[in-house]
Amino acid sequence: MRSVLSTTFRSLQVRNYRLFATGQLVKLVGVWMMFTAQDWLVLDLSGNSPVALGAVTSLQFLPVLLLTLYAGKLADRFDKRRLLVIANAAFAVTAIAFAVLVASGHVQLWHVFLFAGLLGIANAVETPVRQAFVSELVELPLLPNALALSAATFNTARIGGPALAGVALALFDTGPVFLIATVLAVAPIFSYARMGAADLRPAERQAKKDARISDGLRYVGRRSDLMLPIGLMFVVGMIGFNFPVTLAALAKIDFNAGPSTFGLLTTALAVGALGGALAGSGRRARPSAYVVIGAALAFSVLEFVVGFAPSFVVAMLLLVPTGFFSIYLAQAANHRVQMGVDPEFRGRVMALYVLVFLGTTPIGASLAGWWGEHFGVASSITGAGAVCFVASLVALVWQLRNSGERLSLTLRPRPRLRLVPPIQEPLPHAEITRVPEREASAA
Repeated sequence: MRSVLSTTFRSLQVRNYRLFATGQLVKLVGVWMMFTAQDWLVLDLSGNSPVALGAVTSLQFLPVLLLTLYAGKLADRFDKRRLLVIANAAFAVTAIAFAVLVASGHVQLWHVFLFAGLLGIANAVETPVRQAFVSELVELPLLPNALALSAATFNTARIGGPALAGVALALFDTGPVFLIATVLAVAPIFSYARMGAADLRPAERQAKKDARISDGLRYVGRRSDLMLPIGLMFVVGMIGFNFPVTLAALAKIDFNAGPSTFGLLTTALAVGALGGALAGSGRRARPSAYVVIGAALAFSVLEFVVGFAPSFVVAMLLLVPTGFFSIYLAQAANHRVQMGVDPEFRGRVMALYVLVFLGTTPIGASLAGWWGEHFGVASSITGAGAVCFVASLVALVWQLRNSGERLSLTLRPRPRLRLVPPIQEPLPHAEITRVPEREASAA
């Protein structure tokens, strides 16, 4: 057990990473409390409208669509830690102003829309910089573990945040919940300030004034091994990862859940996601494309089944393995991109990854909200799973054709699916060079 724990949490032995993870955990608990209370507030103010919920989610992620590539350029040019302090300070100030407005009792729906956009601007800058900053905290062999633990931190907060928000909403009004959340959101500013600058990895930090966005895009375009995970996450991120819209509406509208159980669906999803993050923490090498595709296929099937859940309890149980494969997929794709990119392009490439993964949320959230309003929330979840499944099959066919490999299924003695490498063509007879016997003996 001690060996397993030391392997799973080995990145926490690095002081700077330990400070980073602690600050992120505290902040994200507050952020998830805020998002859960915000969803409840939007449904109250809009008369249980999935469209309004989708609009708020879209406004939160629209800045990611517009600003993320520029933020990646900043990450390759300037000190990432300083950028993170500025972005987190802007987020904290905006969140405090929003919490005061909610606590005053004068909040209206358009206020929620406005602050969702402002908080999204801070996140649009912070997210790609933070993704690239992890590589400065640990050495390359520890990078997969550090990224997996970052995902575990995120999902631990996603478990605790909605659960705490549900209890707080049952005991208090939405105003106190927002105030508590904003206090927690300040934590990263202190953790970044306490880091030892001498222990960072300056060789990974780029301050090139000629770091252009177009160069990063061309770099990815030349790398088919990067194009596949980024392209797959484009579809899954836009269509499949709309749980902030669908689960809130499913809980309150379809299952008539009250505030005390409102966050349980999100918590169930996060419990599985935490398991998926920890499952990827032992990874030491760059995952293959088939690991990414396999996780995408499993996630798609599970999301499709969730849409047919007949009750709240069944939905909650199904969301645990769905959450597992959602984060296992996201982490495998992230690892494949991060561990295959040259350091001088890392900021811009990770910005592109964040763009397709999170920046497409405004489109997907709007579609999910509109579909749920007209055809039912459950059908929007089922449809998302079906689209992701087709995209995963397309990615599989593309990878097999690109690599020349093929899949072989055997049924006996037990069912087994294996990957067959391409057949090496023998050299023509004229090109075969014979070694004289004397030289061969000498060799």
